[in-house]
Amino acid sequence: MSVTIYHNPACGTSRNTLAVIRQSGEEPEIIEYLKTPPGRARLIELIAAMGISARALLREKGTPYAELGLADPKWSDDQLIDFMLAHPILINRPIVVTPKGTKLCRPSEAVLDLLDNPVDSFVKEDGEAIKRTIKRK
Repeated sequence: MSVTIYHNPACGTSRNTLAVIRQSGEEPEIIEYLKTPPGRARLIELIAAMGISARALLREKGTPYAELGLADPKWSDDQLIDFMLAHPILINRPIVVTPKGTKLCRPSEAVLDLLDNPVDSFVKEDGEAIKRTIKRK
C-alpha cells in the first residue's frame, strides 16, 4: 500500500499518526510540509480529495491566522490557498493519502480508516489509549 503523510515532526498529533501508520506495517512517504510545502495544484488536489473547503484546512493555533484576519468570511478559497502557500504553517496537519482516501487526521486515530492493516489499539504520546472500533457490514 502506498501511504503519504504531510507531517510536522513538532506536532504531537502528526507524530501519533505517523506511529499508527508504522505500527500497521507501512513505511510512508513523509513530506515535512513546512520544509517542502505542496504547490498550488497539489494543495487544491488535497483539499478536493478530502472533500473540504480551504477554510476547513486552516490551522489557527500557533500561526499568523489572527494577525492576517483570516476569520473574516470575506476571503475566498483561492485567497485562503494563497495565504497557505505564503505561510505553510497555516495548513493543518497531518494529511494522509492512501489508495483508500485522503484525510486530515485530527484526531490521529482517523488514519485507521485509511490503512489496510490498522492496529486494534495504540497509546498516544500523552498516554491516551485508543481502541479501534470495528465497523460491521
